[in-house]
Amino acid sequence: MSPAHSVDLAFWYILGISLVLLLGITAVMVIFVVRYRRSRHPVPGDIRDNLALELVWTVIPTLIALSMFYMGWKSYISLRTVPEDAMQVEVTAQMFSWIFTYENGRESENELVVPLGRAVKLNVSSVDVVHSLYIPAFRIKIDAVRGMTTYAWFQADEQGEYDIQCTEYCGTGHSAMTARLRIVPEQEYLAWLEAEE
Repeated sequence: MSPAHSVDLAFWYILGISLVLLLGITAVMVIFVVRYRRSRHPVPGDIRDNLALELVWTVIPTLIALSMFYMGWKSYISLRTVPEDAMQVEVTAQMFSWIFTYENGRESENELVVPLGRAVKLNVSSVDVVHSLYIPAFRIKIDAVRGMTTYAWFQADEQGEYDIQCTEYCGTGHSAMTARLRIVPEQEYLAWLEAEE
C-alpha cells in the first residue's frame, strides 16, 4: 500500500469516528434536554456509584482513542518504511530552489522527474536554513535541515505533473520556492535521464 493511501485511510477513519461522535453526542444531548428538563424532573436524580456507567464511559472512549492511534501508527510506519528497490534521488534545498540529483549524477533544478510505477526515496538536506519539502498529491512533508539528511518516499503510481512547495518560511523568496514533480513512462524517463542539459 502506498503511503498516500495509508495517510488517506487514517484521515477518513478519524473523520468518520469524529462525525459519528458529533452526531451521537448531539442526539443524546437533545434527548436529555427534552426528557430530563426541569419541568418534568424538578428534583434531579443522583447517579453516583454507578459502576457500569463509569466503565462504559471510560472503556469505550479509550478503545476509540486506541483505534485512532493504531490507524495513525500504521500510516506513520508506511511513510517510514521504504521499499528496498526504491529509486534514490538526492534533494538539496537552498534559498530559494530545489536541486534534484539522480543516481547517474544528473541534476535538475525545480523539476523532479521520475518513472511511472516506481517507488522513489527522496534523501533531503539543506545548504542553508531550514526548508520543508511538501508534495501534497503524495502526502509528503519533510524538513530539509542543514548538516542532516532526512528522507521521505512515495509510489509514483499516476502519470502527470504535481506541485512541490517549501512549507517552512525560509526568507524573502520563500513563496517562490516551488518546483514540479513529473511522473513519466519509463522510456521517457530513461531518455530524459541520459539527455544533455
